[in-house]
Amino acid sequence: MDDFVEPLGMRVLIRKDESRNKTRGGIVLPDQAEIPTITGRVVEVSLQVERDADFPIEKYDKVLFHPKNSIPVDFEQDNLLYVVPIEDVVAVFRRHDARRPTRRGPEEKGDDVPEPGGD
Repeated sequence: MDDFVEPLGMRVLIRKDESRNKTRGGIVLPDQAEIPTITGRVVEVSLQVERDADFPIEKYDKVLFHPKNSIPVDFEQDNLLYVVPIEDVVAVFRRHDARRPTRRGPEEKGDDVPEPGGD
């Protein structure tokens, strides 16, 4: 029998990315200056979130979340699992996929928008 965690209500289960102890420029930071990591992968989505079209979050999405209201789950040895209220997920990282439609500006929708510098 496998154990698992299922978030309830408007919540998702996120596996937090490892904290960084080095800046992008390569400077190693002391432990007390650790940069808080607030990105992670969605491990599980509650049924309420799954059914709500206002929240296009799916399992395995990489997300940016506000950690203040996150509840750590003592389920794994490294303790990187957090139950996060959906309103604390502030962004989903997406890659451009040529097969998926993208949002288009007015000039791409066929509206009459003058070309810059055009006469």
